[in-house]
Amino acid sequence: MAASSTTLGELVVELDEIANLDLDRAARRGYPEAVFCAGKTVEQVAAIAAEIGRVGQATLFTRADAEQAAAVLRALPDAGYDAEARLVAWPADPPPAAGGPIVVVTAGTSDLPVAREALLTARHLGREVELVVDVGVAGLHRILARVELLRRARVVVVVAGMDGALPSVVAGLVSAPVVAVPTSVGYGAAFEGLAALLTMLNACAPGVAVVNIDNGYGAGHLAAQIAAPPEPAPPEPALPEPRSPEPRSPEPELPEPELPEPTSPGSS
Repeated sequence: MAASSTTLGELVVELDEIANLDLDRAARRGYPEAVFCAGKTVEQVAAIAAEIGRVGQATLFTRADAEQAAAVLRALPDAGYDAEARLVAWPADPPPAAGGPIVVVTAGTSDLPVAREALLTARHLGREVELVVDVGVAGLHRILARVELLRRARVVVVVAGMDGALPSVVAGLVSAPVVAVPTSVGYGAAFEGLAALLTMLNACAPGVAVVNIDNGYGAGHLAAQIAAPPEPAPPEPALPEPRSPEPRSPEPELPEPELPEPTSPGSS
């Protein structure tokens, strides 16, 4: 990428000193690069947002706090910010939905920030997404009441903390793959999501893929890829036109062999 700089008040940020944007990723993989804001300064996030606006690349800014989101919105005024998901989307409106439907399920209300990150990621990658909230295993009747909706999904994202048991339950009810997202919700022995992660990795029901703790973006991205519309089949190669068989020359007639005259018995 060519060197560029962004002026933020009196501060000039050389972008090549802080980031190397992968602007070709959408062409290679079908999905653009996202910007993980945690750990970046406000000035760094603003410089990246300004460059993205210059090149016109649709982008998600994940794990953005209020200051970082405000910096992105100053550089990209028509972006949209979801404070609960800590996600900024530019442009604010998602593309038209295509492919199969996705359902995002939370075990509890406390899992909503991660679930909304997954939902918005998949939606801005062009998928139809529906959210089902607070249907954890402490009241199994709640998830059983949503089985019909779950079975219409191409893929189900299940977000759960505490014991992390809900993905196994859902995977036992549907034929679609399940993307399990452990969250850091829970008391001391939950070990900030490690207990839920281990439960999900040991799921008895097959067809469960597990992402990292609190990784709503990764879950939404994987679900969007699974639910993507099928690629058009390549055109069949044209068959050559059948050729008429060449006429065969007639077989030459062979002369009949001459047989010897029969002799009478007793003749000498």
